[in-house]
Amino acid sequence: MVEEVTQDAHGYSKLVGRERKRQSDGFSSSRAAFGNISPPLDAYNIIYVAFVFGGIGFLLPYNSFIMAMDYFKARYPSSPVVFDMSLIYIVVAFLTVLANTLLVETFSLNARINFGYIMSFLTLVFVVVCEIWWEAWGTVTSYTVNLAAVAVVAVGCTIQQSSFYGYTSMLPPQYTQAVMVGESASGVFTSLVRLITKFIINELRGSTVYFFVVSVSTVLTCFAMYHLIRRSDFIQFYMALCERAKTRITLEPTEDAGLIETNDSQYGILKIQTSPPPTSSQLSFANPAYEPSAPVPTYKVEDVVVRGRHSISTNRVGLSSIRRGLQARWEVTKSTYPYMFAICLVYFGTLSIYPGVVSEIESCTLKSWMPIIMISLFNISDLLGKTLASSSARFWTGKRLVKYSVMRLFLIPLVLMCLVPRKSFNFTAEITAFLYSIILGLTNGILGSLPMIQAPSKVDDRHRELTGNMMTLMYMFGLTAGSFLAWSIESCFNFKKDSCTQYESEETNIPILPRPFIFGGTPYPTITSTIPPSATMIIDAANASETSLV
Repeated sequence: MVEEVTQDAHGYSKLVGRERKRQSDGFSSSRAAFGNISPPLDAYNIIYVAFVFGGIGFLLPYNSFIMAMDYFKARYPSSPVVFDMSLIYIVVAFLTVLANTLLVETFSLNARINFGYIMSFLTLVFVVVCEIWWEAWGTVTSYTVNLAAVAVVAVGCTIQQSSFYGYTSMLPPQYTQAVMVGESASGVFTSLVRLITKFIINELRGSTVYFFVVSVSTVLTCFAMYHLIRRSDFIQFYMALCERAKTRITLEPTEDAGLIETNDSQYGILKIQTSPPPTSSQLSFANPAYEPSAPVPTYKVEDVVVRGRHSISTNRVGLSSIRRGLQARWEVTKSTYPYMFAICLVYFGTLSIYPGVVSEIESCTLKSWMPIIMISLFNISDLLGKTLASSSARFWTGKRLVKYSVMRLFLIPLVLMCLVPRKSFNFTAEITAFLYSIILGLTNGILGSLPMIQAPSKVDDRHRELTGNMMTLMYMFGLTAGSFLAWSIESCFNFKKDSCTQYESEETNIPILPRPFIFGGTPYPTITSTIPPSATMIIDAANASETSLV
């Protein structure tokens, strides 16, 4: 099959070669629309680093709320604030990415990314000033305000996230990896900043204010990096490739025709197999501009009227545009469904236990530091996994990604066993919980990044941005399903009971029933005081003894 390569001044496709091969950067022959020139180089990896900052920027607001869990738990001690924030964020994010996927052709890429950054920045400033610094509301109102802030951040960050994946899908594969590395680096960065601020500043509210100030400054830096590289020759080259792939001229004859090779170095020859005599003066395959002398009518491609391929991107909304959009999405799904299924499974497994369940694992030694260390270990392992993902890419196929993603679900019951209040070394020692957190993060980094990196290479260049958005949709679907499972687990397990207090009570022979482990277990009995209602308690500070007066 003769291949399209480039176009002449009249807009017709020139034809060379017989095989359709992909270039080393993952792009097909649409690169030849620029005359087979080499793409600009990413000098000093500035573009790569900028996309790492892009990944940091759209997950940092959510990570900031999660890493400040010690402040929010102290502010709302009787509420499952981590579970609520995680569920609100994921549900709103899923609805947002669904809308973004449907409307991806309506708004420009730059407009969507700018909108996400502005929403995230303004919301974080509002939270740090009005809620944490001033504490302008009471506990109940403050809880609602924080959940609303998380929902607003979810809208902005998700629009950024899906847009960035669509953005990098139009670039060589390593730039998709850069965004995913940035996601993990965001978690590591917020973990380190929280550990430092908590260690340096003893006062909880003060350390949280400084923590959020650093987060706001980082979002601004990521925004600046995005605009720094947007107009670069490197970005413009690959963006133009994908735009050209959407609108390039192709041969679409209605008659029985075929392309044959010729000695002409510039043009191919269109051969009409059954060519009826001309019946009108209108140009067509049967009635070309001229007829060269040949036993079988043959026509140079430059002299044939051809029809251009329409772009799937259109601002007009109608049945035809909807039909083209659905057809394009179906084509993407047929080519990438193993990768969609794999990324959905990976993040379903992760969100079912992280961060909600993981943050509830207790340590009588580390106390409030335990959840921070657990999440920090996950973030560091996740970053390591995403960094190593590209080195093992050849091993991973779509089927293998699905297989290992299913096997990874066995981590869910293992992590849940760390919550059972028993003294067994296997499930209560900190080292076991740390090990599970590391495995969870490492597998999340490898199995969660490879589907997003490999999927765009399985589709035509014109569908790359759409593929990135659809992969993000499946990613968010997995996150949403996992969050609902985590919320169900929290509803069935009593995480509010302090197992350290339970062990102390057992040592003083106060009978307390263990936390119910099976779904639907009976609740704790009410423990009543043996002191008469009319009694008044006083404490002798000198002798540290209690006496009762009737």
